[in-house]
Amino acid sequence: MLDFIILMAQNGVSNMDVLSVDQFDIKQLEKIFSLAESIERRLKDKKAAKELAQKHFDKQICTLFYEPSTRTRLSFETAGLKLGMGVVSTENAAGFSSAAKGETLEDTINVLNNYGLSAIIIRHTETGAAGKAASVSKVPIINAGDGTGEHPTQALLDAYTIKKHFGRLDNLKVVAGGDLKYGRTIRSLCRLLALYPGNHVSFVSTPELQMADDIKQLLQKSGTTYDETDDVNKVFADTDVVYWTRLQKERLENPGSIDSGGFTLTADNISKLPKEAIILHPLPRVDEIDPEVDKDPRAKYFEQAGNGLYIRMALLDQIASS
Repeated sequence: MLDFIILMAQNGVSNMDVLSVDQFDIKQLEKIFSLAESIERRLKDKKAAKELAQKHFDKQICTLFYEPSTRTRLSFETAGLKLGMGVVSTENAAGFSSAAKGETLEDTINVLNNYGLSAIIIRHTETGAAGKAASVSKVPIINAGDGTGEHPTQALLDAYTIKKHFGRLDNLKVVAGGDLKYGRTIRSLCRLLALYPGNHVSFVSTPELQMADDIKQLLQKSGTTYDETDDVNKVFADTDVVYWTRLQKERLENPGSIDSGGFTLTADNISKLPKEAIILHPLPRVDEIDPEVDKDPRAKYFEQAGNGLYIRMALLDQIASS
């Protein structure tokens, strides 16, 4: 536990905030994955699960969501409850909190700081909002997605899913497809993969939805190779991980002008994938993955969503134990 706190401090993060993938190093990630794996095992044992459910009975968390969410909000809340924590929540803070009256995010956080919370999990439409919240908070802030910026806990559960399947996070060939310009989950995953040697990322998208230059520059600087293509068949023949994303219509001024983020996964085109490959998606999906794909054993996106519970329990446990 002490090692975890020291590592957070060394990366310039106070109060156990979880704001960006950039604050983690490989040693720290492996500790998180190890704890998540332990929690996953313990939840399958009634006695161990009961012990977990009593561990942090004196702690409370708040999920403060200004954007719609199903998996992230509910998995954080379930994670808190399975650790014995009390949970307070708003699923539409933009419309049903004092933000609708004009209250600033900083004032909201300052108010919540007086409620004896152990952590505040925030999702916001504004890129950098989580950092803004952390700058005034005495309570740990967890970034659950901020605009087109980052979604660090999603990247952690994505990486955990990959590691469970392959036993490693290095020397992987990853295809990232769909809306790469506005999809914050793939941005965070690229940042995490760049920490490990030997990885290669193939970006598959339309010209108007290509990955932003800052991520490509980060990959290049880290020695992580990448290429860009619109030929799904070419990259599918030799890959380990397919990470597909939906069109982020809520971030587009004219969403009807772009067709489905470029591509749809079908039973036909995934037939070109190697047998041992896996297909991931941060969900929700719209029409970019045909439901027929669900029957393929390589489709891991529902298992991937389930892994979010273990990762978020691990983070909350570390924070509550500090």
